[in-house]
Amino acid sequence: MSILNQTRSVIAMNVRSIPQRLGMSLATIGAIAMVVAVLLSFLALANGFSQTLKGSGAADVAIVLRDGADAELSSTVSRDQVDLLGQGPGVRAASDGHPIVSPELMLVVDGVKKSSGTKANMPLRGLGPNGLLVRKQAKITQGRMFAPGSNEIVVGAGLLREFAGFELGKSIRFGSQTWKVVGVFEAPGTVFESELWADAPVVQSMFKRGTTFQTARVALTSPEALKAFAAYAKADPRLQLKAQSEQAYYAAQAERSGVLIKYFGWPLGIIMAIGALAGALNTMYASVSSRAAEIATLRVIGFSGFSAFMGTMVEALVLSALGALVGVAICAVGFNGLSASTLGAGFTQVTFRIQVGPEIVVQAVVLALIIGLVGGIFPGLRAARQRPLLVLAG
Repeated sequence: MSILNQTRSVIAMNVRSIPQRLGMSLATIGAIAMVVAVLLSFLALANGFSQTLKGSGAADVAIVLRDGADAELSSTVSRDQVDLLGQGPGVRAASDGHPIVSPELMLVVDGVKKSSGTKANMPLRGLGPNGLLVRKQAKITQGRMFAPGSNEIVVGAGLLREFAGFELGKSIRFGSQTWKVVGVFEAPGTVFESELWADAPVVQSMFKRGTTFQTARVALTSPEALKAFAAYAKADPRLQLKAQSEQAYYAAQAERSGVLIKYFGWPLGIIMAIGALAGALNTMYASVSSRAAEIATLRVIGFSGFSAFMGTMVEALVLSALGALVGVAICAVGFNGLSASTLGAGFTQVTFRIQVGPEIVVQAVVLALIIGLVGGIFPGLRAARQRPLLVLAG
C-alpha cells in the first residue's frame, strides 16, 4: 500500500475513534472554543468601534482644527477664522448662496449608563445652523431639531440605547442648567449617534466659552477640492489652521483606539491558548496511549511511522477545528450586532455595534489551528517512534 493510502486509512481510523475518548475530546473542544470566543469578542469590539469611526467621515467635508491639535477637545477656532474659512477655495454654497460652514464645540457631560447604573462621560456638541448640512447621514427620526437660542437638545439613537433619562420629552440637568430633549436623530454606523446636540451659542453661554469654537466643518464641492482648501487654511497668516477630510480624521482615531482594544484581546487570547494547548496535548497523548497496540499492529503489517504521525496530527486539527466552529458560533449568535460603548479619543463614550467580520474570524480560527498543530506534533512523534514488537510483546 502506498504512503498516501496508508496515511488516508490511519487518518480515517483516528477520526472515527474520537467518540471513544468523548470526555477528553469534548474538554479540548470546549477549551479551544473558549479561546476563540474570547479572542473573537475582543476583535469584534475593536472591529465594530473602528468601523463606526471610519464610517463617520465624509471625503467632501473638511474638519478644521488648530495646527498641532489631534482632537477636537484640544483645538480652538475663533469666530473671525470661521468667517475666513467660508471664503476659501472649493467651499460649497447652500441654496441661499452662503458657504456651508459649521462652527462647533464639544464638551464633556455626565450621564448614567443603563447597563451598570454608573456615571460615564458623554459628548455634548454645540452646532450652528449648518450642522445637519455637513452630516448627510444624520436624520431626525423622533420629535424635531432644537430651536436656536433655547435650552433644547437632540439625542443620538446610540446614546439613547446606552444611557438612561434621555427619552423624548425628558428634562436633563447639566451643571446649573436644565435642558429638554426635543428630538432623536439617527446616523447609522457613525460616531455621531453617540452625541447630544444643542445650539452652539447657547452652549457657549451656558458653559462660559466666550465666542470661540473648537472646530469648523466645511462642506467642499468635491473631495478633490480638499488640497487647495487645506493649503489656504494653513498658509493664510490670519488662519494657520490644519484642515483634513473627516474621513482621514476619523480613520486616524479608529487606528489609535482600535489598536488599544486589540492589545488587550490578543495577550488574553494567547494566555488562554496556552491552557488550551495543555488540554490538547493531554488529549492527544491519551489517544496515542489508548491506541498503542493498534498502532503497533499497523506498523507490523507495513504501515509507516509517517502515517501514524499524520493520523495523530489530523485528529488534533479536527478537534481544534470543531472548537473553533463552536467559538465562532458563540460569538456570532451571542454578540454580533449587540450595542456596546467604550471611551473614544475625547474620553467620552462612543456607542457602536459589535461586528464579527470574516477577517477577524480567520484570525481566531488560525489561532485555534495553531493550537491543534502544536498539540498534535509531540504526540504524533511518539506514535511514529513506537517500537511495534516491544509494544505487542508488552
